[in-house]
Amino acid sequence: MKTVTVGERSIGGLPMGVVWGFVATLIFMAGDGLEHAWLSPYLIEKGLTVQQSATLFAVYGGVLAVASYFSGVLTEMWGPRKVMIIGMIAWLVGQVLFIQYGLKPNNYAVMLPTYGLRGLGYPLFCYSFLVWVTYRSPDRILATAVGLFWACWSGGLYVVGSFFPAFMLPKIGYIGLLWSAVIWVFVGGLVGVLVVKDDAMGQAGNGKEKLKSLISGLTICMEQPKVAIGGVVRIINSTGIGSLPIFFPLYLKSKYGFTTEQWLQVWGTMWFANIIFNLIIPYISDKWLGWRKTIMWLGSFGMGVMLLVLLYTPQIFGSSFLALNIVGIIMGIVLCGFVPLSALVASMAPEKKGSAMAIVSFGAGMSYFIAPAIVGAFIGLIGVHGVMWIFAGMYFLGTVLMHFMKVPSEERKTAKNVRLQKQARQGHTGF
Repeated sequence: MKTVTVGERSIGGLPMGVVWGFVATLIFMAGDGLEHAWLSPYLIEKGLTVQQSATLFAVYGGVLAVASYFSGVLTEMWGPRKVMIIGMIAWLVGQVLFIQYGLKPNNYAVMLPTYGLRGLGYPLFCYSFLVWVTYRSPDRILATAVGLFWACWSGGLYVVGSFFPAFMLPKIGYIGLLWSAVIWVFVGGLVGVLVVKDDAMGQAGNGKEKLKSLISGLTICMEQPKVAIGGVVRIINSTGIGSLPIFFPLYLKSKYGFTTEQWLQVWGTMWFANIIFNLIIPYISDKWLGWRKTIMWLGSFGMGVMLLVLLYTPQIFGSSFLALNIVGIIMGIVLCGFVPLSALVASMAPEKKGSAMAIVSFGAGMSYFIAPAIVGAFIGLIGVHGVMWIFAGMYFLGTVLMHFMKVPSEERKTAKNVRLQKQARQGHTGF
């Protein structure tokens, strides 16, 4: 049920509360992303092994995956504001404890639960706000509203979260950056909590019914195997790219002399290109390629190729900062090929779109667990080159899986073509 107040101030049809919520999302995610691209190399330089660092991120990713899956139903049960407050508090408490009692004394046993606690933060804060956006935004501009949410989410996490550290690291250092993240998240969280109300949520069904709906997100994988395939592709989507900050900047630094600041600039430029082309690739997908082929060839196959290009570029061009930036830009563009995946998976279960989207969200969260788990398991055995080939292989696997993700209209068209070819062969034989 949509509840958009008549006469309410708006910008481009979007209520002011939603617009300010986008600002809050960008600020919150900027704070959340300030350490993602450099924390692993920093921990390793402080004495942790690559495997220990990967385990830390795997714990974080596991908590994040669970929070991502439950964020929607909790929002409908309790309202978005309460869930956002829980997410903000979990993030702030986890961050403070992580810095003060885990990172400073280099206490790995404390790092694991405190960084894991922080993993509850952004899914509960941001995804509950996204649910509120779907209620508050008029249907005619809902797609635009959701697109703006993801633009702010990515812009905060990857763009501001990369360029701000690149600029400030020499001035305030690593620990100073982590404390500044507390300010970013507190400000973004406060703005979000002030502008979001619980008056726009649907009231259909009681808590038990909504929990039953949540569980249907698992049963739908058996009812609609294509939804499960879509969930696997969503895991692959973020796993390869999400693994890079764990080990690749350290490899670039030790082998080719790239600084942390240079890596952060490459990482931020890549995501800046990604945000720009996120507005272009969906248009191309809708008009010409189609959802499935865009995901198959541009997203899956393209990312598999570009991971290998990223791996071998320093070997060919040495410590060329320009060459690495160009590769990063192209990688950010081809990553946009996964944008139609949510729409494609939802189309596979038109009567249970909510359950289908729960699988997509869970897949996105699981990638934060699987990526560091693979790094931790294999980096010591097969090195950086072997791990990069594993992730490239996963993207190539995604290309194969997308072959089975034909929408009903494609299947009807394929069946018709097979029928016509069969009739043509029979007619030719009969003649």
